[in-house]
Amino acid sequence: MKKNNSLLLSAPYILFMIVFTLIPLGVVGYYALTDVDTGRFTWENVQNLVLYLPAFWRSILYSLISSLICLLIGYPVAYFIAHRGPVMQKFLYMLVMLPMCMSFLLRTLAWVGLLQDTGIINNLLDSIGLARLPLIRTPAAVILGMVYNYLPYMILPLYAIIVKIDNRLIEAAEDLGCTPAQTFVKVVLPLSMPGILSGMTMVFVPAVSTFYISQKLGSTDVVLIGDIIERFFKQGNNANMGAALSLLLMILVFVCTGIINRFGGTDEEGAVIV
Repeated sequence: MKKNNSLLLSAPYILFMIVFTLIPLGVVGYYALTDVDTGRFTWENVQNLVLYLPAFWRSILYSLISSLICLLIGYPVAYFIAHRGPVMQKFLYMLVMLPMCMSFLLRTLAWVGLLQDTGIINNLLDSIGLARLPLIRTPAAVILGMVYNYLPYMILPLYAIIVKIDNRLIEAAEDLGCTPAQTFVKVVLPLSMPGILSGMTMVFVPAVSTFYISQKLGSTDVVLIGDIIERFFKQGNNANMGAALSLLLMILVFVCTGIINRFGGTDEEGAVIV
């Protein structure tokens, strides 16, 4: 009886996963393995993936760089928040979440206004007698946009695990003669590793598939895999090839989520399970 009740309660979730996850994945797989003209099974789309490997590797490189920068910025922020009082923690947590309440498009367009040749930063440089800088339409601008938009995804899981680290472990390390640096390296950092893995994954996955940031902040030479997929579907000339590229990205996402679920700890440890 208890087993039947559990199955009944999980039925809405199972139905949701089938309708909104399994069926869309199946549709993508079908289009990826069929011909655009005849609809017959073919490996041609998969074989043509090698043509887009430069954009694929560029996307991975930019995403890894963005993830590492987010880690370098987000870890000190999360550590600082976790060691404030309860009221201050809530306030700082709200500040981290606040930009996410604004449209992703508006946040990106704001950086366009800041970085463009006639933007705020270059106008400020010009007003004080300095030369204008080529800030926009560069790989650095794309990475900056990724870091800004996805930084909260790094801070939140790091905060969730650092705040749960038992202070008695830190006190024990100090009592045994560890310096603050040694305590951090030997106690705090290993215990926060699940949060690091979670944060890296949560930044990497959306960054590797992004296209709007590269279109607004990058040049025509900065083409990411998300840009190519968007063109295939938006222009409507080859949705099957776009589906094949999407399938490749999905495999990458599955690998990332598998790693985090294998090494990212449990909910009790404060990690984010995907």
